[in-house]
Amino acid sequence: MSALHTFDHKFIDWARQNYSWIARISLFIIYFYFGFLKIIGASPANELATGFAAHMGMGAYANELYLLLAVVECFIGILILFPKLTRLAIFIMLVHMLLVSAPIVLYTEAVWSSPFIPNLEGQYIIKNAALVALALGLVASTSPLKKR
Repeated sequence: MSALHTFDHKFIDWARQNYSWIARISLFIIYFYFGFLKIIGASPANELATGFAAHMGMGAYANELYLLLAVVECFIGILILFPKLTRLAIFIMLVHMLLVSAPIVLYTEAVWSSPFIPNLEGQYIIKNAALVALALGLVASTSPLKKR
């Protein structure tokens, strides 16, 4: 076997053995950090989130909803670190993703510069597809529930 093939096999084995914790730590950092930035009022997503709440008729509660979103993001980040809580974390994460991705179709003026050309906020939302794929990789490595 050539050196390239040997390296290839070893790297793939390493990735299989370490994927779960790398994915968990990555998701924790992204969720907890972005949520924390919202809590301390330093997130660039503030205008998008509060504008979306106002657009959807919940402007009077925009700040409270934004803070709740921030706390939920931190909570998801913490949950994802615990393998036994993967199902709960992924469920909450998918509900969260539906909510934070909604502006793509429900608040288009805030996320699209022109048809099929997202502005920075739109790109921020679209990148969430990578987080969903990362989370689905964790689901794929989760053992199914045992029948009772």
